[in-house]
Amino acid sequence: MSGAVPSGFLALPRVDPTLAREVQDSLEQVDELLLESVKCSDPLLTEAASYLLAAGGKRFRAMLVLLSAHFGDPKLPDLVPAAAVVELTHVATLYHDDVMDEAELRRGRTSANQRWGNTIAILTGDYVFAQASTMLADLGTEAVRLQAETFARLVQGQVQETSGPQEGTDPLEHYLQVISDKTASLIASSAEFGGIFGKVDPETTGVLTRASDALGMAFQLADDILDVAGEPADSGKLPGTDLREGVLTLPMFYALRSPDPADARLKSLLGRPLSEEETEEALALLRSHPAMDEADTTLRRWADRSRAELEALPDVPARAAFHALCDYVVERSG
Repeated sequence: MSGAVPSGFLALPRVDPTLAREVQDSLEQVDELLLESVKCSDPLLTEAASYLLAAGGKRFRAMLVLLSAHFGDPKLPDLVPAAAVVELTHVATLYHDDVMDEAELRRGRTSANQRWGNTIAILTGDYVFAQASTMLADLGTEAVRLQAETFARLVQGQVQETSGPQEGTDPLEHYLQVISDKTASLIASSAEFGGIFGKVDPETTGVLTRASDALGMAFQLADDILDVAGEPADSGKLPGTDLREGVLTLPMFYALRSPDPADARLKSLLGRPLSEEETEEALALLRSHPAMDEADTTLRRWADRSRAELEALPDVPARAAFHALCDYVVERSG
């Protein structure tokens, strides 16, 4: 063991210290593999592909792979590559997302598209995904199939988000479906990867996958709430990014449904690109609106759904850690 001190979620007192240390040590191996996997003969591509990985991040998906394996054998050698695969897949999508969103910050740093331009950022995302696919080839056909199905959902979610709801579709339901495909699918697959490569029994793997799917919904809703209520130190992004770009998220959907005539000004600011001055005005109005409490209630409902699934798992330290993870996701939004 490296003896590194667990950080973030793993440092919470509710997480068994021995379990936390084991997962932390494995995450360090994942980090080493991630940086090694994107090195190539081209210095620019190596720098660009290492950029977001070196910026840190929560390694949330990789951690789920490793934590899920503790319901089986967490020492099996394919777990670290499996965790690296899901993290590389996630990072690849971030390069593409930031181009589409014209993002300025990612993980507290200038986004890759701002630093090198859209073309390099897109190609870097493609390269990172290719490296994940190379690693997948050594994990077997089951892993390749799961990855392909998950990536198809990620793309579908992005297309749905870009095209918007079809006529006659409830915009809120459309938004939740986008989250399911674009975010929750990879988080659920992370737990499934942990179950497969930790030799966890199929029934337990199914429970972990369903619990992590609900957790993934809560995770993204927390991010969307943070975009309104948080600060750059919380999310690594400028607050009000969604408002600024005219993207509707959960608090905004609830605000738009308000029957109060006093909300007319706020409603006029939602769902369209805003100037910096308008963004600040919208943030102030939305932060004090009851819609924030409604959004928080919905977030907690998804976390509770995850907790309910977890009750079917054996009563071991890893189950307690999953419960703590549900709490962590909820708490980070507020």
